[in-house]
Amino acid sequence: MAAVAGDSAMEVVPALAEEAATEATGPSCLVQLPGEVLEYILCSGSLTALDIGRVSSTCRRLREVCQSSGQVWKEQFRVRWPSLMKHYSPTDYVNWLEEYKVRQKAGLEARKIVASFSKRFFSEHVPCNGFSDIENLEGPEIFFEDELVCILNMEGRKALTWKYYAKKILYYLRQQKILNNLKAFLQQPDDYESYLEGAVYIDQYCNPLSDISLRDIQAQIHSIVELVCKTLRGINSRHPSLTFRAGESSMIMEIELQSQVLDAINYVLYDQLKFKGNRMDYYNALNLYMHQVLTRRTGIPISMSLLYLTIARQLGVPLEPVNFPSHFLLRWCQGAEGATLDIFDYIYIDAFGKGKQLTVKECEYLIGQHVTAALYGVVNVKKVLQRMVGNLLSLGKREGIDQSYQLLRDSLDLYLAMYPDQVQLLLLQARLYFHLGIWPEKSFCLVLKVLDILQHIQTLDPGQHGAVGYLVQHTLEHIERKKEEVGVEVKLRSEEKHRDVCYSIGLVMKHKRYGYNCVIYGWDPTCMMGHEWIRNMNVHSLPHGHHQPFYNVLVEDGSCRYAAQENLEYNVEPQEISHPDVGRYFSEFTGTHYIPNAELEIRYPEDLEFVYETVQNIYSAKEDTAE
Repeated sequence: MAAVAGDSAMEVVPALAEEAATEATGPSCLVQLPGEVLEYILCSGSLTALDIGRVSSTCRRLREVCQSSGQVWKEQFRVRWPSLMKHYSPTDYVNWLEEYKVRQKAGLEARKIVASFSKRFFSEHVPCNGFSDIENLEGPEIFFEDELVCILNMEGRKALTWKYYAKKILYYLRQQKILNNLKAFLQQPDDYESYLEGAVYIDQYCNPLSDISLRDIQAQIHSIVELVCKTLRGINSRHPSLTFRAGESSMIMEIELQSQVLDAINYVLYDQLKFKGNRMDYYNALNLYMHQVLTRRTGIPISMSLLYLTIARQLGVPLEPVNFPSHFLLRWCQGAEGATLDIFDYIYIDAFGKGKQLTVKECEYLIGQHVTAALYGVVNVKKVLQRMVGNLLSLGKREGIDQSYQLLRDSLDLYLAMYPDQVQLLLLQARLYFHLGIWPEKSFCLVLKVLDILQHIQTLDPGQHGAVGYLVQHTLEHIERKKEEVGVEVKLRSEEKHRDVCYSIGLVMKHKRYGYNCVIYGWDPTCMMGHEWIRNMNVHSLPHGHHQPFYNVLVEDGSCRYAAQENLEYNVEPQEISHPDVGRYFSEFTGTHYIPNAELEIRYPEDLEFVYETVQNIYSAKEDTAE
């Protein structure tokens, strides 16, 4: 038996088929082995789905062992797509053969669509209707997402274009699902757990490619609660919070018992686990994402307060969120239940400041100004989320390097999901769309979207007529320009007008003056920018001025720049350029240069051969120098 089990599965398959075909009846016939043993052999890991299909067609006995709902096809599914197994319950009846077929079909469809994106959207950003093919596909969405993740996990330096578009599609699918969940969530009644859930939706929307779940974050917070309980047991072994079960919403009414809980929280969070307010890097979006707050153990007042609030409430202390200006706080009631209370009947807790307890006067000292009593009031979930998203919106407006303005776009989406009639934000969204030029090649879906936004703004606030009119005019002008555009411009190095172009697309370069590394994805025989840009960039001060080749480059800091030839030199120790748009133009990094994808090669058909010659000459010269 051990010998049979020890054989490789690929050697066992022919034996199974042969013995079944000859209808052998001897005790050594494999088909007469117990079903568990046959399952063990067929689940050994070396067999493919095709092998299992062939085996199951040899005889009734093996067909029974390979039944569609059995362990054999379940193992095939698990080995092929392990990340999907978390979506199945052990108690559910599953037709694993059918699931395998559906997942396989979804993968083929997803790859077909990803492969088509580069050709369809190379010249433009993916438009608003560009994902309709994915949305209209039949089958579970998780199967399509899983295939996109598989593409992203392909070997590091290859399939860069596939990865680029797979990432965009996955980003879109997950954000749409999260945004729908958020809108449904905002219709539900508030409770203390809602604050954390809402914050997690914001985290997920801004980080759709990360594996973030409310359950995981709750589990991390529960582990902190257990540490607090351990400390609390040392303070008061009979404390009622120690008897609370997970999920209970019981509250402790005695102030002294509440104080013991808060003392334990402060010790665990700030002394034991070393959580702290991030004063050194305050304006960092990571401070607002709950999974990052828990991982990095730092945040800003609002995120630290939500963590503190969640822990305290789970242990029976009814803290409440206060939307205090410039510094989010929590309040802790000191008055008798049922009494008429004012702002002086509360202690205010600064979770950013290690749980320090403040009076009204100390709160004003904290921000350096006097505020009205209304600003000490408790706020609901929607107001808390509004402040979180408002912080992200402010950070998005400050973005300098990220030319996609992704954080600004995400925060605008979130804010308008909560407050769809905010005129100034709708106007900002319209301007942003126009600035980014996210226009489709064969339709004007986004143009119409911009016009719809502008029409909505005009309805909400007729006083915005001037700004709306300006954007409408430029949007319509863009439509006219698109109608006049011709086909793809092809640049041949062999043409006389390009004789001075020394470098080619795909070469990894270094800027002589600023020292940054970059990769070339386009070139012009002379500077093609307008007079204002040439003047602002002081191009005339260069020895060759604007009458020299200029190169479009992707820079390692995430920016895109237009550099003069005399300022660039070949990087003799090239490394991969970490830029989000590398995959838009290149299919592979060889270790010395990038290989253009099919769409970029159409535009520069003679450059690839030149790249090979350049790299070979440089390395030959390098070897000669070494000798």
